[in-house]
Amino acid sequence: MKRFSIFIVCIALCTFCGPYVHRATAQKQKHDYHNTTHEERAARRAARLAEEERIIDSLMIAQNFEFNPQTMQQMPAGQMNFLSNINYTFTIWRGAMDICLPYIAGITPPYRRTLLNTGTKNLQNYKTVQTDNGWIVSFNAVLYAEIDYTFTLEITDYGGATLTISNDWYNDVQYTGTISQVY
Repeated sequence: MKRFSIFIVCIALCTFCGPYVHRATAQKQKHDYHNTTHEERAARRAARLAEEERIIDSLMIAQNFEFNPQTMQQMPAGQMNFLSNINYTFTIWRGAMDICLPYIAGITPPYRRTLLNTGTKNLQNYKTVQTDNGWIVSFNAVLYAEIDYTFTLEITDYGGATLTISNDWYNDVQYTGTISQVY
């Protein structure tokens, strides 16, 4: 009976005092954050950015990454379209390319929207160059009826990227998005 009464008292205390304890803990964490110096926050931010840069560098060296587009635009000065389909990707993996992206074909209006949905292991002139701002990956691939496409991927140190697809027949199409690891 004594254990049961202690158990009931503990439950009552936890029920009624729990929110106050949680609020006090949250205020303490908020107070601790505001008491950190600007230098400490800058050091944590620099460490986080250095870790992101290291991850991007390892992806480029391993040549295993995926580009996830968010916008596309026909160059020069075409209409920008937002892409929300999670199946739109551009993947470089083990020396092969897999692409599933919308593409704007045509030299004069009305342009037609098509889908580049293919893969190839025949990547020609594959170049990876590290710059001050990140990386530039470029290569050529022959797709669909012997049309030579040129792919140029500009990657920032922090995972943002711009993919430009060009060929001799149509205007360039540019995509912006992010880089992620292929699992």
